[in-house]
Amino acid sequence: MTRSRLTRLFELRRLLPLVAAVLFVLALRVPVWRITLTAPQYVDPLVVELYAHPRIGGDWQEVRGLNKYVGFYYPDPVYVEPNYEPHEKAVDVPEWVLGPVVFIGMAVVSAVVAALPSRRISKGLTALFAGSIALFGAMGALIQYRLYQAGHSLDPEAPLNGVEGFTPPLAGTYEVANISGTAWFGPGGYMMVAGVVLLAIAFRYRGSDATITETPAILRGGWHRLRERIRRRGNDDEPSPAGTGRERNPDSEEGHRLETDGGVRPDAGSEGDLQRAARADRSRPADASGDDVAPDRRPRTPPDGDPP
Repeated sequence: MTRSRLTRLFELRRLLPLVAAVLFVLALRVPVWRITLTAPQYVDPLVVELYAHPRIGGDWQEVRGLNKYVGFYYPDPVYVEPNYEPHEKAVDVPEWVLGPVVFIGMAVVSAVVAALPSRRISKGLTALFAGSIALFGAMGALIQYRLYQAGHSLDPEAPLNGVEGFTPPLAGTYEVANISGTAWFGPGGYMMVAGVVLLAIAFRYRGSDATITETPAILRGGWHRLRERIRRRGNDDEPSPAGTGRERNPDSEEGHRLETDGGVRPDAGSEGDLQRAARADRSRPADASGDDVAPDRRPRTPPDGDPP
């Protein structure tokens, strides 16, 4: 491998997708989603961890005992056997088995884009970033729909059959009867988000050959630009000092100029008054206007030899 290829490998637009690919693969090894539940029956909170493939970890057995009171059951992946026994009335979620396909597919595509030639990598990064947003966004929307479906398909034969349907959020808090829950990312979820952020940065520098060694200078430049933008915004928001913030009125300035020059203010009268004033100026005697020079009235000097 030549030095030029080594340099290209450390370009931000190539290195960051490779790191994102590693994160996508590692996300399959740890939970991507975590639910924390609190109930009066338990002193400590209960935690349920869900993976990108059909697997549940944490205190899932204790939580299953709580869920049966309201008729809420873990999803059934249908095509594979998970590490728990799905209830016969559980909601079918066959797409759960496609989680590894999504993460591994994103990792492979990221690595392929990182190896593209310079003339094609810009388009490749654009498609990769847009595809990651669309793919993970659609996956989140589908999961939220399945949560809605499970929360509104409660078992009518459950001990607490008076509980109304609810929608557990993909991220946030909720309450069911006397049970409070909080859903948020697990370690795998953070890895997924970090991978997408790295793809966004690579997309930002898709037309630049900046390497990882130039990152400190790029960060300093970005910090200086941010501070300058904040400073300019602060100056724009400051009120103008008294007497200096008034806008100039061209009409009033023109009227003041005409009045100072001996003319007539535009609003001093009607159009007829202006015409009469103009005729009066034309009929005014020349000597009265002061424009003509008065004749010389000094006594003439007599010729030489004549008495004065």
